[in-house]
Amino acid sequence: MIKNKIIEVQDISINVTNINEKDYICISDIAKAKSDKSRAADVIRNWLRNRSTLDFLTAWEELYNPNFKVFESEHFRKQVGLLTFTPSVTEWCEKTNAIGMYSKLGKYGGTYAHKDIAFEFASAISPVFKLYC
Repeated sequence: MIKNKIIEVQDISINVTNINEKDYICISDIAKAKSDKSRAADVIRNWLRNRSTLDFLTAWEELYNPNFKVFESEHFRKQVGLLTFTPSVTEWCEKTNAIGMYSKLGKYGGTYAHKDIAFEFASAISPVFKLYC
């Protein structure tokens, strides 16, 4: 069953969805803490370009997702540093069979991540903001 709620962190509304008793937090909302001028999708895409992010996501998926395609994740990691490397969450999920994040359109739309991953993203945005979360 899916349940939605909103939490307030430093005057930013953040959507939280509960799927199968696991919290998925809208990292598109968290990205607003970085800058009002940046598009959330761009902030997330830049975060995905980082080797340590891909290492963390791969480790998380290996721990919690028996259907994760490790070989496909290596394809992403080999491209780190290339100017043409601009991965999306949808691309990551489709190619690796990842379950830790997903993108959603419509009401309560945005990019959602399991709370472990969302807190890692929040750390990259602002350690102080993460602590408030």
